[in-house]
Amino acid sequence: MITQNINHKEPRITLVGAGPGDPELITMRGANALKSADVVLYDALVNEGILDYAGPDAIKVYVGKRSGEHSYAQDAINKLMVDYAINYGHVVRLKGGDPFVFGRGYEELDFAAGYSIPVTVVPGLSSSISVPGLQQIPVTHRGLSESFWVVTGTTTSGKISNDLYEAARSKATVVVLMGLGKLKEIVKLFQNEGKGQLPVAAIQSGSTENEKLAIGIVDTIVEVVEEKGIEAPALLVFGEVVSLHPSFLPIREFFNALKEEQ
Repeated sequence: MITQNINHKEPRITLVGAGPGDPELITMRGANALKSADVVLYDALVNEGILDYAGPDAIKVYVGKRSGEHSYAQDAINKLMVDYAINYGHVVRLKGGDPFVFGRGYEELDFAAGYSIPVTVVPGLSSSISVPGLQQIPVTHRGLSESFWVVTGTTTSGKISNDLYEAARSKATVVVLMGLGKLKEIVKLFQNEGKGQLPVAAIQSGSTENEKLAIGIVDTIVEVVEEKGIEAPALLVFGEVVSLHPSFLPIREFFNALKEEQ
């Protein structure tokens, strides 16, 4: 149910990408939007330090969706967003990464349009590119990768995305978001394509103080992830570009020596 305007402020909504986690990695435009917000609706993957950009009188409402805890349905978030805009004025919908990269930002934009509420979009740094980059892993590199895929690891049905089957066959870098829980199944896809030696990185909580990194190959990454204690949220990078990370060199030397012995 959408209630009526009680303060006569002009309703408006700004969809803001918060970036990968570090509060300093939000854009200046995103920070400025927060400064003028009357209400901030923020997600589970948003570093709460970013909320400091908002004014002291701004209402801050957590609407996170995370496995294993109470979460808001998307329909409920849409209605809250519009309700707050009508009643308070400027609502900043703060979303981790970029609003349009597995962020369901367009659904929120479309819902607001149904109430004739103007919406501005402020892009954010997607973790799919920025988190590997912070680890000095480029998603493209001359001679190694001419393109990259960004794929969700788990669909709404709880199954592996069909696109992952196609991605595993390609020569491109494959970045998998929300795929840690399906790691064994994803690894099997690459093994079935004869890519057991392909370099892989798993990066937990990229750009934050909780960041962890596991580097290996397809055949070993499950064990390395367990050994390093990698937990969600984490992304996976499959591709030769991972071999550019300094810690991959000993792995490469080990397998080269093994081949020579054989």
